[in-house]
Amino acid sequence: MLNTTEIQAIIPHRYPMLLVDKVLAIVPGESIIAQKNVTINEPFFQGHFPGNPVMPGVLQIEALAQAGAITILSLPQFAGKTAYFGGITKAKFRQMVRPGDVLKLELTLTKLRDHAGSGKGTITVDDQIVCAADLIFAIE
Repeated sequence: MLNTTEIQAIIPHRYPMLLVDKVLAIVPGESIIAQKNVTINEPFFQGHFPGNPVMPGVLQIEALAQAGAITILSLPQFAGKTAYFGGITKAKFRQMVRPGDVLKLELTLTKLRDHAGSGKGTITVDDQIVCAADLIFAIE
C-alpha cells in the first residue's frame, strides 16, 4: 500500500489536482487498485453545484488517469518521467459521485510501449460502478 507522500514521489501531481489518496494494490506496469476519499472540502464543490455537490465526471476520469500513471511510472524504466493523459474512449458515467463517497479506482494496462500505453478502468462506490473508460497515456 502507498500513501500520499509515496504517490507524490511517483507522479508530479499536487493539491488540488492530486486525486489519488492511497494505493491499495499495484502490479507495476500491469494493474492498480487505488482510492480517493471525496470530501465536501474539495475545491470544485464550491461551484459544482452549490446546494447540490456533484464531483465532475472529468475529474473522475482524471483520478483514474492518475492511477494509471502510477502503474506506468512505478516501472524502473519510466521512473522520473511523466505520463500524460493522451486520450479517452468509451467513457460512461452511471451515477453521481458526492461528498462522503469513497472511490475505488481500478485500472489494468492493455498495452505499454516505449512512449505510450493504454488501459481499461473503472471507478466503483460501494461495489457499484459509477464510471468506466478506456484511457491512452503518452510517456515523456
